[in-house]
Amino acid sequence: MIDLQQLLGHPIPQGRQKLSRKDAALYALSVGFGQDPLDTRQLAFVDPVKPGMPILPFMAVVLAPNGPWIADPALGIDYGRVVHGEQSMQFEAPLPADAEVVANLRVVHVVDKGEGKGALMVTEKELLDAVSGQRYAVLHSTLFLRGNGGFGGPSGPVPAVHALPERAPDHTVDLPTRSEQALVYRLNGDFNPLHADPAVAAKAGFSQPILHGLCTLGLCGHALLRTLCGYDPARLSSLSLRFSAPVLPGDTVRVELWNDGSFRARALERDTLVINNGKAGMRQP
Repeated sequence: MIDLQQLLGHPIPQGRQKLSRKDAALYALSVGFGQDPLDTRQLAFVDPVKPGMPILPFMAVVLAPNGPWIADPALGIDYGRVVHGEQSMQFEAPLPADAEVVANLRVVHVVDKGEGKGALMVTEKELLDAVSGQRYAVLHSTLFLRGNGGFGGPSGPVPAVHALPERAPDHTVDLPTRSEQALVYRLNGDFNPLHADPAVAAKAGFSQPILHGLCTLGLCGHALLRTLCGYDPARLSSLSLRFSAPVLPGDTVRVELWNDGSFRARALERDTLVINNGKAGMRQP
């Protein structure tokens, strides 16, 4: 069972990573950039040899991981039943090539939904330059702890989500995923066997290994950059969304966008909503 005070005060190891152009190119490839060999706007993000290669701001979500702290038995979290529910990011400065970054992570809020109903845990992560202390991004994750309700914690407040416009989207972008895409994306550092091992996926109730939710986030970020930002990563100031269902590698992800930065996404062939309540903040060009 969760000990709330211990969880809120748990010392989480600082993450540290040397960010290279090769890392940035791998991340861009893993979320679908470069599939069109004639689209030079996409190719700019996957060519680590060319000077001035831009780095995708939402790559912040995979940088400087803080280790498997959540699986520490002392915390009482049923790690095998944890689901990533929501993710938000605020981008404060462009990510650097060939620099070292550090990440400070803390638990900021826990909501007890009741016995048999699970709990919500919100974490905050600051991504900083290891030398100058420049803050590049602030990330908030909401995790659904399905096996941890009823520990006597607060029943709220529950983080609010963005309400989508009640009209047809202004734009639609279809992004195909590849059958091996989860195997490529996991090279960013998330080696959960659910995304690679058919037996583990079957035990979890899936017909095949599923795509990482954060890879689907990257697909949505791609659609936003293409449609609303002219492939200029400096224009994207924030990104938030709710995960609704997994994508299967090979699905076509249809991202529906509104001009105010609202968006959602569905797996087209299965007509399944996979991302909901999305909102991007944008700077003027």
